[in-house]
Amino acid sequence: MIPGWALFDWGDTLMVDFGEYSGPMASWPRVEAVAHAADALSQLRSQGWHTAVVTNASDSGETEVRQALARVGLDTLVDRVFSSRDVGFKKPTPEFFSFVSAELGVRPRNLVMIGDNPIVDIAGATAAGVAAVWLRRDDRTLSDDPMRATIGDLAELPRLLAVWVPQEAGSG
Repeated sequence: MIPGWALFDWGDTLMVDFGEYSGPMASWPRVEAVAHAADALSQLRSQGWHTAVVTNASDSGETEVRQALARVGLDTLVDRVFSSRDVGFKKPTPEFFSFVSAELGVRPRNLVMIGDNPIVDIAGATAAGVAAVWLRRDDRTLSDDPMRATIGDLAELPRLLAVWVPQEAGSG
C-alpha cells in the first residue's frame, strides 16, 4: 500500500472534549487523550501512515492544537494540523477536505478520515472522496458505504488500516 494520510478529528476522537471548559483546549485546566490514542498513532506511523489533526476548533489554530497535544504526549505523533480557523473552511464542506488534500499533495483517495461525528467527519469526508472510519460510541447507525468502516475504540484502528484499501472515489 502507498502510505497515506490518516486524518483525525481532534475533540472526542484524539482528545477528550470536556464540555465544561471553553476557549483554547491548550489553556484548559485539564486535558486528556482519548483511550488508546497514543498507541494507535504510534502503530499507524510504524505501518507507514502519516498523521494529521483536522478540526473545526474556532478557538485554536495549529499552535494551540499542538500545545494541547503536547500536554498529553501526542504532539510528536502528529505530522500536520489543519484547523478551520487557519484553513478558512469547516468540515463537512468539500472545500475543507480539498484544501487538506492539496496542502498534503495527495489525492483524496490517499486520505482516511477518522472521527466521531457521523455527519461532520464521516459524511463530509466521503462526500469529498475521502475514505472514513467512524469512531462510534453509541448505537447510531449509518447506511452501508464501501468508503466507510466503523470501530468502537481507537485500539482497533491500526489493524483495520493495515489491511484496508479504501475504494477509489469519483474525485481524485
